[in-house]
Amino acid sequence: MNTHAFQFHGAALTALPSGALFWAAQDLLVVSDLHFGKSARLSAVGGAALPPYETRETLDKLDRDLAWTGARRVICLGDSFDAPGIDAVLPEEDMLWIRRLQAGRDWIWIEGNHDPGPVTLGGTHRAELTIGPLVFRHIATPDGRGEVSGHYHPKARLILRGRALSRPCFLVDGTRLILPAYGTYTGGLHCDSGPLSALMAPGAEAILTGNRAIPMPMPRRSRA
Repeated sequence: MNTHAFQFHGAALTALPSGALFWAAQDLLVVSDLHFGKSARLSAVGGAALPPYETRETLDKLDRDLAWTGARRVICLGDSFDAPGIDAVLPEEDMLWIRRLQAGRDWIWIEGNHDPGPVTLGGTHRAELTIGPLVFRHIATPDGRGEVSGHYHPKARLILRGRALSRPCFLVDGTRLILPAYGTYTGGLHCDSGPLSALMAPGAEAILTGNRAIPMPMPRRSRA
């Protein structure tokens, strides 16, 4: 797997091309913004139609990352489900798959703004969690240090062989690390947007996801 290893507040971390984060010393896999059940929610409210198997595509990716890393601990950084109560209406096959992945693992659900935590599923439910030098929460805070979060679904715009591309990405600086959305069909916010440009310090790095995890300077809007 074409990963990218880096140091963050004394922790040796690995960005996976899927958008997951692995902390080998803690045997820990971190994913953010799974948004299970998004197609079901949009269908219920008459929204845009999405392929109905997005939850299974996300679970398949998570299954592969857990097998590759061998992680025995998992943190889901919030917005694991697309709305409160969606976990109660997912197909039984999907729920059984989630429970199979949880079996034998220390599984932590961090509260998100879309869901307060899937109460029908096992695991530990937390507003945030501190492990060593790192703090895991859903939304970055202005004064956070050693902070690992999600929420923004960051994406980077780039030009490759004359073509404009957009790729989900990690964002990292000396203060905070923001994960891309892990779920299928989750959309995103470009990292040259106002909110992300304001959060991330000059010199911040973007780590692109896709076939490989590729580090590059975080794209920013050019100043007039």
